[in-house]
Amino acid sequence: MPRGVIILSVIALFVGLGFGVIVPVLPLFAGTFQANDFMVGVVVSAFAAVRLATSPFSNQVMTRIGSRTTLGIGLLLVAVSSALMGIARNYWWLLGWRAVGGVGSALFTVSSMTVLLAVVPETMRGRATGFYQSGFLIGSMAGPAVGGLLAGISLQAPFEFYAITLLIAGVLGLTLLPRTLTSPDAPSTSDAEAPQGIPMRRVLRDSRYQAALVANFAQGWNSTGVRNALIPLVITAGLGLSATWTGTVFAIAAVVQTVAVIPVGRFVDTVGRRPAMIVGGLIMAVSLMMVPLSGSIGLVIAVLCVYAVGAAAMSTAPAASVGDATGGVQGGTAVAVFSMCNDGGAIIGPLVAGAVSDAFGRTPAFTVGVAFLLVSALVSIRMSPMTVTGTARSRNV
Repeated sequence: MPRGVIILSVIALFVGLGFGVIVPVLPLFAGTFQANDFMVGVVVSAFAAVRLATSPFSNQVMTRIGSRTTLGIGLLLVAVSSALMGIARNYWWLLGWRAVGGVGSALFTVSSMTVLLAVVPETMRGRATGFYQSGFLIGSMAGPAVGGLLAGISLQAPFEFYAITLLIAGVLGLTLLPRTLTSPDAPSTSDAEAPQGIPMRRVLRDSRYQAALVANFAQGWNSTGVRNALIPLVITAGLGLSATWTGTVFAIAAVVQTVAVIPVGRFVDTVGRRPAMIVGGLIMAVSLMMVPLSGSIGLVIAVLCVYAVGAAAMSTAPAASVGDATGGVQGGTAVAVFSMCNDGGAIIGPLVAGAVSDAFGRTPAFTVGVAFLLVSALVSIRMSPMTVTGTARSRNV
Protein backbone atom coordinates (compact mmCIF):
# COMPACT_ATOMS: atom_id res chain seq x y z
CA MET A 1 0.00 0.00 0.00
CA PRO A 2 1.44 3.45 -0.91
CA ARG A 3 2.84 5.52 1.95
CA GLY A 4 0.28 8.27 1.42
CA VAL A 5 -2.61 5.84 1.88
CA ILE A 6 -1.11 4.51 5.13
CA ILE A 7 -0.71 8.05 6.48
CA LEU A 8 -4.29 8.95 5.52
CA SER A 9 -5.54 5.78 7.22
CA VAL A 10 -3.74 6.68 10.47
CA ILE A 11 -5.26 10.16 10.25
CA ALA A 12 -8.69 8.60 9.69
CA LEU A 13 -8.14 6.41 12.76
CA PHE A 14 -7.62 9.47 14.98
CA VAL A 15 -10.56 11.29 13.37
CA GLY A 16 -12.86 8.29 13.80
CA LEU A 17 -11.75 7.78 17.40
CA GLY A 18 -12.50 11.39 18.32
CA PHE A 19 -15.77 11.45 16.42
CA GLY A 20 -16.91 8.26 18.10
CA VAL A 21 -16.08 9.76 21.50
CA ILE A 22 -18.45 12.74 21.18
CA VAL A 23 -21.35 11.06 19.31
CA PRO A 24 -23.07 9.65 22.44
CA VAL A 25 -22.14 12.67 24.57
CA LEU A 26 -23.19 15.58 22.35
CA PRO A 27 -26.97 15.21 22.92
CA LEU A 28 -26.40 14.93 26.67
CA PHE A 29 -24.19 18.01 26.76
CA ALA A 30 -26.70 20.01 24.72
CA GLY A 31 -29.38 18.92 27.20
CA THR A 32 -27.49 20.62 30.04
CA PHE A 33 -28.45 23.94 28.42
CA GLN A 34 -32.17 23.09 28.74
CA ALA A 35 -32.35 22.27 25.03
CA ASN A 36 -35.48 20.40 23.93
CA ASP A 37 -35.36 17.42 21.56
CA PHE A 38 -35.65 19.62 18.47
CA MET A 39 -32.81 21.89 19.61
CA VAL A 40 -30.65 18.84 20.31
CA GLY A 41 -31.41 17.58 16.81
CA VAL A 42 -30.34 20.93 15.36
CA VAL A 43 -26.96 20.70 17.12
CA VAL A 44 -26.46 17.15 15.88
CA SER A 45 -27.36 17.96 12.27
CA ALA A 46 -25.65 21.38 12.10
CA PHE A 47 -22.26 19.77 11.49
CA ALA A 48 -23.39 17.88 8.37
CA ALA A 49 -25.55 20.77 7.14
CA VAL A 50 -22.68 23.26 7.22
CA ARG A 51 -20.33 20.70 5.67
CA LEU A 52 -22.84 20.27 2.84
CA ALA A 53 -23.10 24.03 2.32
CA THR A 54 -19.35 24.68 2.34
CA SER A 55 -18.08 21.65 0.40
CA PRO A 56 -18.36 23.44 -2.99
CA PHE A 57 -15.74 25.96 -1.84
CA SER A 58 -13.20 23.34 -0.75
CA ASN A 59 -11.71 22.93 -4.20
CA GLN A 60 -11.07 26.67 -4.45
CA VAL A 61 -9.14 26.51 -1.19
CA MET A 62 -7.14 23.50 -2.42
CA THR A 63 -6.31 25.28 -5.67
CA ARG A 64 -4.86 28.21 -3.73
CA ILE A 65 -2.95 26.48 -0.92
CA GLY A 66 -2.72 22.79 -1.91
CA SER A 67 -4.46 19.65 -0.70
CA ARG A 68 -2.09 18.89 2.18
CA THR A 69 -2.43 22.35 3.73
CA THR A 70 -6.20 22.30 3.21
CA LEU A 71 -6.45 18.96 4.99
CA GLY A 72 -4.35 20.17 7.93
CA ILE A 73 -6.25 23.45 8.29
CA GLY A 74 -9.57 21.62 8.11
CA LEU A 75 -8.62 19.26 10.93
CA LEU A 76 -7.19 22.06 13.07
CA LEU A 77 -10.37 24.07 12.56
CA VAL A 78 -12.51 21.17 13.81
CA ALA A 79 -10.07 20.68 16.71
CA VAL A 80 -10.36 24.30 17.85
CA SER A 81 -14.14 24.34 17.47
CA SER A 82 -14.42 21.10 19.46
CA ALA A 83 -12.31 22.49 22.30
CA LEU A 84 -14.48 25.62 22.37
CA MET A 85 -17.64 23.49 22.40
CA GLY A 86 -16.38 21.90 25.59
CA ILE A 87 -16.24 25.29 27.33
CA ALA A 88 -19.44 26.69 25.79
CA ARG A 89 -21.56 28.52 28.38
CA ASN A 90 -24.89 28.39 26.58
CA TYR A 91 -26.72 26.56 23.81
CA TRP A 92 -26.08 29.11 21.10
CA TRP A 93 -22.32 29.08 21.57
CA LEU A 94 -22.43 25.29 21.42
CA LEU A 95 -24.42 25.41 18.19
CA GLY A 96 -22.16 28.05 16.66
CA TRP A 97 -18.93 26.18 17.33
CA ARG A 98 -20.49 22.94 16.08
CA ALA A 99 -21.32 24.71 12.82
CA VAL A 100 -17.76 26.06 12.54
CA GLY A 101 -16.57 22.47 12.85
CA GLY A 102 -18.64 21.61 9.78
CA VAL A 103 -16.53 24.01 7.71
CA GLY A 104 -13.35 22.26 8.80
CA SER A 105 -14.91 18.88 8.12
CA ALA A 106 -15.74 19.91 4.55
CA LEU A 107 -12.12 20.94 3.95
CA PHE A 108 -10.81 17.69 5.41
CA THR A 109 -13.31 15.38 3.70
CA VAL A 110 -12.77 16.75 0.20
CA SER A 111 -8.99 17.17 0.45
CA SER A 112 -8.36 13.75 2.01
CA MET A 113 -10.33 11.94 -0.68
CA THR A 114 -8.63 14.02 -3.38
CA VAL A 115 -5.21 13.02 -2.04
CA LEU A 116 -6.26 9.38 -1.66
CA LEU A 117 -7.47 9.07 -5.26
CA ALA A 118 -4.36 10.82 -6.57
CA VAL A 119 -1.61 8.82 -4.88
CA VAL A 120 -2.73 5.36 -6.02
CA PRO A 121 -2.95 3.85 -9.49
CA GLU A 122 -6.34 3.07 -10.99
CA THR A 123 -5.85 -0.63 -10.31
CA MET A 124 -5.52 -0.04 -6.53
CA ARG A 125 -8.23 2.54 -5.85
CA GLY A 126 -10.72 0.06 -4.43
CA ARG A 127 -8.22 -1.47 -1.99
CA ALA A 128 -6.84 1.94 -1.03
CA THR A 129 -10.32 3.28 -0.31
CA GLY A 130 -11.13 0.21 1.78
CA PHE A 131 -7.87 0.54 3.71
CA TYR A 132 -8.54 4.22 4.38
CA GLN A 133 -12.10 3.59 5.52
CA SER A 134 -11.02 0.78 7.82
CA GLY A 135 -9.00 3.33 9.79
CA PHE A 136 -12.07 5.48 10.41
CA LEU A 137 -14.26 2.47 11.19
CA ILE A 138 -11.82 1.08 13.75
CA GLY A 139 -11.54 4.46 15.41
CA SER A 140 -15.30 5.05 15.46
CA MET A 141 -15.87 1.61 17.01
CA ALA A 142 -13.49 2.31 19.88
CA GLY A 143 -14.67 5.88 20.31
CA PRO A 144 -17.99 5.35 22.15
CA ALA A 145 -16.33 3.18 24.81
CA VAL A 146 -13.65 5.82 25.40
CA GLY A 147 -16.32 8.51 25.38
CA GLY A 148 -18.28 6.70 28.06
CA LEU A 149 -15.23 6.60 30.31
CA LEU A 150 -14.46 10.27 29.72
CA ALA A 151 -18.08 11.26 30.33
CA GLY A 152 -17.69 9.74 33.78
CA ILE A 153 -15.14 12.46 34.46
CA SER A 154 -17.19 15.27 32.95
CA LEU A 155 -19.33 15.95 29.88
CA GLN A 156 -16.71 18.43 28.71
CA ALA A 157 -13.83 15.92 28.70
CA PRO A 158 -14.86 14.09 25.49
CA PHE A 159 -14.76 17.36 23.53
CA GLU A 160 -11.26 18.13 24.70
CA PHE A 161 -10.20 14.56 23.85
CA TYR A 162 -11.72 14.99 20.38
CA ALA A 163 -9.74 18.21 19.95
CA ILE A 164 -6.51 16.40 20.87
CA THR A 165 -7.09 13.53 18.42
CA LEU A 166 -7.83 16.02 15.64
CA LEU A 167 -4.75 18.07 16.53
CA ILE A 168 -2.62 14.93 16.22
CA ALA A 169 -4.28 14.06 12.90
CA GLY A 170 -3.75 17.58 11.57
CA VAL A 171 -0.06 17.60 12.50
CA LEU A 172 0.40 14.19 10.86
CA GLY A 173 -1.21 15.47 7.69
CA LEU A 174 0.82 18.68 7.54
CA THR A 175 4.15 16.96 8.21
CA LEU A 176 3.92 13.53 6.57
CA LEU A 177 1.67 13.81 3.53
CA PRO A 178 3.40 14.69 0.25
CA ARG A 179 3.45 18.34 -0.75
CA THR A 180 2.77 17.38 -4.35
CA LEU A 181 0.22 14.89 -5.68
CA THR A 182 2.21 12.31 -7.62
CA SER A 183 -0.13 9.84 -9.28
CA PRO A 184 1.26 6.71 -10.93
CA ASP A 185 -1.28 7.36 -13.70
CA ALA A 186 -0.33 11.00 -14.27
CA PRO A 187 2.77 13.22 -14.33
CA SER A 188 3.98 14.56 -10.98
CA THR A 189 2.97 18.16 -10.37
CA SER A 190 2.28 20.58 -7.57
CA ASP A 191 -1.36 20.35 -6.64
CA ALA A 192 -1.39 24.06 -5.86
CA GLU A 193 -0.20 24.94 -9.37
CA ALA A 194 -1.48 22.04 -11.47
CA PRO A 195 -3.98 22.52 -14.28
CA GLN A 196 -7.54 21.60 -13.58
CA GLY A 197 -7.29 18.33 -15.48
CA ILE A 198 -10.47 16.87 -16.91
CA PRO A 199 -13.17 19.57 -17.11
CA MET A 200 -16.02 19.14 -14.63
CA ARG A 201 -18.51 19.30 -17.49
CA ARG A 202 -16.94 16.21 -19.01
CA VAL A 203 -16.79 14.43 -15.65
CA LEU A 204 -20.52 15.07 -15.12
CA ARG A 205 -21.26 13.32 -18.42
CA ASP A 206 -19.25 10.26 -17.41
CA SER A 207 -21.60 7.37 -16.58
CA ARG A 208 -19.21 6.16 -13.87
CA TYR A 209 -19.37 9.49 -12.07
CA GLN A 210 -23.16 9.66 -12.42
CA ALA A 211 -23.49 6.20 -10.90
CA ALA A 212 -21.13 7.15 -8.07
CA LEU A 213 -23.23 10.22 -7.20
CA VAL A 214 -26.47 8.23 -7.04
CA ALA A 215 -24.79 5.47 -5.02
CA ASN A 216 -23.33 7.94 -2.52
CA PHE A 217 -26.71 9.65 -2.06
CA ALA A 218 -28.36 6.28 -1.48
CA GLN A 219 -25.58 5.31 0.92
CA GLY A 220 -25.99 8.51 2.94
CA TRP A 221 -29.79 8.20 2.95
CA ASN A 222 -29.77 4.64 4.24
CA SER A 223 -26.59 4.06 6.25
CA THR A 224 -26.71 7.40 8.06
CA GLY A 225 -30.39 8.24 7.74
CA VAL A 226 -32.77 5.28 7.71
CA ARG A 227 -30.51 2.95 9.66
CA ASN A 228 -29.76 5.36 12.49
CA ALA A 229 -33.29 6.78 12.67
CA LEU A 230 -35.48 3.68 12.32
CA ILE A 231 -33.54 0.60 13.37
CA PRO A 232 -33.34 1.73 17.02
CA LEU A 233 -37.14 1.99 16.94
CA VAL A 234 -37.45 -1.51 15.46
CA ILE A 235 -35.31 -2.89 18.27
CA THR A 236 -36.90 -1.00 21.17
CA ALA A 237 -40.52 -0.41 20.14
CA GLY A 238 -40.87 -3.32 17.73
CA LEU A 239 -39.05 -6.06 19.64
CA GLY A 240 -39.49 -4.58 23.11
CA LEU A 241 -35.78 -4.65 23.94
CA SER A 242 -33.66 -2.08 25.78
CA ALA A 243 -31.68 0.63 24.01
CA THR A 244 -28.49 -1.22 24.97
CA TRP A 245 -29.25 -3.72 22.23
CA THR A 246 -29.15 -0.95 19.64
CA GLY A 247 -25.54 -0.17 20.45
CA THR A 248 -24.68 -3.86 20.48
CA VAL A 249 -26.26 -4.47 17.07
CA PHE A 250 -24.57 -1.46 15.50
CA ALA A 251 -21.20 -2.46 16.98
CA ILE A 252 -21.44 -5.98 15.55
CA ALA A 253 -22.41 -4.63 12.12
CA ALA A 254 -19.53 -2.13 12.26
CA VAL A 255 -17.06 -4.94 12.97
CA VAL A 256 -18.38 -6.87 9.96
CA GLN A 257 -18.07 -3.82 7.72
CA THR A 258 -14.54 -3.14 8.96
CA VAL A 259 -13.50 -6.71 8.21
CA ALA A 260 -15.22 -6.60 4.82
CA VAL A 261 -13.80 -3.38 3.37
CA ILE A 262 -10.37 -4.82 2.54
CA PRO A 263 -11.54 -7.92 0.61
CA VAL A 264 -14.35 -5.90 -0.94
CA GLY A 265 -11.78 -3.35 -2.07
CA ARG A 266 -9.83 -6.16 -3.73
CA PHE A 267 -13.05 -7.27 -5.46
CA VAL A 268 -13.58 -3.70 -6.69
CA ASP A 269 -10.09 -3.63 -8.22
CA THR A 270 -10.02 -7.13 -9.70
CA VAL A 271 -13.63 -7.79 -10.73
CA GLY A 272 -14.77 -4.23 -11.28
CA ARG A 273 -16.53 -1.15 -9.95
CA ARG A 274 -19.76 -1.81 -11.80
CA PRO A 275 -20.47 -5.32 -10.46
CA ALA A 276 -19.50 -4.19 -6.95
CA MET A 277 -21.96 -1.30 -7.05
CA ILE A 278 -24.76 -3.39 -8.55
CA VAL A 279 -24.33 -6.29 -6.13
CA GLY A 280 -23.65 -4.00 -3.17
CA GLY A 281 -26.78 -1.96 -3.83
CA LEU A 282 -28.94 -5.07 -4.18
CA ILE A 283 -27.51 -6.61 -0.98
CA MET A 284 -28.25 -3.44 0.94
CA ALA A 285 -31.76 -3.17 -0.53
CA VAL A 286 -32.78 -6.75 0.26
CA SER A 287 -31.30 -6.77 3.76
CA LEU A 288 -32.75 -3.36 4.63
CA MET A 289 -36.20 -4.46 3.53
CA MET A 290 -35.95 -7.46 5.85
CA VAL A 291 -35.24 -5.37 8.97
CA PRO A 292 -38.86 -4.37 9.75
CA LEU A 293 -39.95 -7.95 9.01
CA SER A 294 -37.46 -9.50 11.45
CA GLY A 295 -39.13 -11.06 14.46
CA SER A 296 -36.09 -11.55 16.70
CA ILE A 297 -32.92 -9.71 17.65
CA GLY A 298 -30.83 -12.55 16.22
CA LEU A 299 -32.40 -12.07 12.81
CA VAL A 300 -31.90 -8.31 13.00
CA ILE A 301 -28.21 -8.83 13.74
CA ALA A 302 -27.85 -11.32 10.88
CA VAL A 303 -29.61 -9.01 8.42
CA LEU A 304 -27.52 -5.98 9.41
CA CYS A 305 -24.30 -7.99 9.09
CA VAL A 306 -25.28 -8.80 5.51
CA TYR A 307 -26.17 -5.13 5.03
CA ALA A 308 -22.68 -4.20 6.27
CA VAL A 309 -21.05 -6.20 3.47
CA GLY A 310 -23.16 -4.36 0.90
CA ALA A 311 -22.34 -1.04 2.57
CA ALA A 312 -18.63 -1.85 2.30
CA ALA A 313 -19.04 -2.26 -1.46
CA MET A 314 -21.14 0.89 -1.75
CA SER A 315 -18.53 2.96 0.07
CA THR A 316 -15.44 1.74 -1.82
CA ALA A 317 -16.58 1.23 -5.43
CA PRO A 318 -18.21 4.68 -5.91
CA ALA A 319 -15.12 6.45 -4.55
CA ALA A 320 -12.90 4.45 -6.90
CA SER A 321 -15.25 5.35 -9.77
CA VAL A 322 -14.84 9.05 -8.99
CA GLY A 323 -11.07 8.58 -9.25
CA ASP A 324 -11.51 6.80 -12.58
CA ALA A 325 -13.72 9.56 -13.97
CA THR A 326 -11.39 12.38 -12.90
CA GLY A 327 -8.12 10.63 -13.68
CA GLY A 328 -7.13 10.75 -10.01
CA VAL A 329 -5.47 14.20 -9.98
CA GLN A 330 -7.12 17.63 -9.63
CA GLY A 331 -10.55 16.17 -8.98
CA GLY A 332 -11.41 18.45 -6.06
CA THR A 333 -14.67 19.79 -7.46
CA ALA A 334 -15.83 16.31 -8.45
CA VAL A 335 -14.96 14.98 -4.97
CA ALA A 336 -16.81 17.89 -3.36
CA VAL A 337 -20.00 17.17 -5.30
CA PHE A 338 -19.60 13.48 -4.50
CA SER A 339 -19.31 14.29 -0.79
CA MET A 340 -22.32 16.61 -0.96
CA CYS A 341 -24.49 13.78 -2.28
CA ASN A 342 -23.73 11.69 0.79
CA ASP A 343 -24.37 14.61 3.13
CA GLY A 344 -27.60 15.44 1.34
CA GLY A 345 -28.88 11.90 1.76
CA ALA A 346 -27.77 11.83 5.40
CA ILE A 347 -29.62 15.06 6.19
CA ILE A 348 -32.81 14.47 4.22
CA GLY A 349 -33.05 10.72 4.88
CA PRO A 350 -33.88 10.82 8.60
CA LEU A 351 -36.46 13.57 8.07
CA VAL A 352 -38.32 11.78 5.29
CA ALA A 353 -38.01 8.38 6.96
CA GLY A 354 -39.44 9.77 10.19
CA ALA A 355 -42.30 11.53 8.42
CA VAL A 356 -43.21 8.45 6.36
CA SER A 357 -42.97 6.24 9.44
CA ASP A 358 -45.32 8.50 11.39
CA ALA A 359 -47.83 8.66 8.55
CA PHE A 360 -47.74 5.15 7.08
CA GLY A 361 -45.61 2.91 9.32
CA ARG A 362 -42.02 1.75 9.47
CA THR A 363 -42.11 -0.70 6.56
CA PRO A 364 -43.02 2.03 4.00
CA ALA A 365 -40.28 4.22 5.49
CA PHE A 366 -37.72 1.48 4.86
CA THR A 367 -39.16 1.01 1.37
CA VAL A 368 -38.30 4.57 0.38
CA GLY A 369 -34.65 3.93 1.21
CA VAL A 370 -34.74 0.62 -0.62
CA ALA A 371 -36.06 2.41 -3.71
CA PHE A 372 -32.98 4.65 -3.83
CA LEU A 373 -30.71 1.61 -3.59
CA LEU A 374 -32.51 -0.09 -6.45
CA VAL A 375 -32.24 3.07 -8.55
CA SER A 376 -28.52 3.14 -7.75
CA ALA A 377 -28.12 -0.45 -8.96
CA LEU A 378 -29.97 0.37 -12.19
CA VAL A 379 -27.85 3.45 -12.85
CA SER A 380 -24.69 1.42 -12.21
CA ILE A 381 -25.64 -0.94 -15.02
CA ARG A 382 -25.08 2.00 -17.39
CA MET A 383 -21.48 2.47 -16.27
CA SER A 384 -19.00 2.54 -19.11
CA PRO A 385 -16.28 -0.14 -19.18
CA MET A 386 -13.85 2.46 -20.53
CA THR A 387 -11.11 4.43 -18.83
CA VAL A 388 -11.15 8.23 -18.89
CA THR A 389 -8.80 8.13 -21.87
CA GLY A 390 -11.20 5.91 -23.79
CA THR A 391 -9.05 2.79 -23.70
CA ALA A 392 -11.04 -0.43 -23.54
CA ARG A 393 -10.43 -2.63 -20.54
CA SER A 394 -10.95 -6.32 -19.98
CA ARG A 395 -13.00 -5.62 -16.84
CA ASN A 396 -15.91 -3.27 -16.20
CA VAL A 397 -14.07 -0.86 -13.89
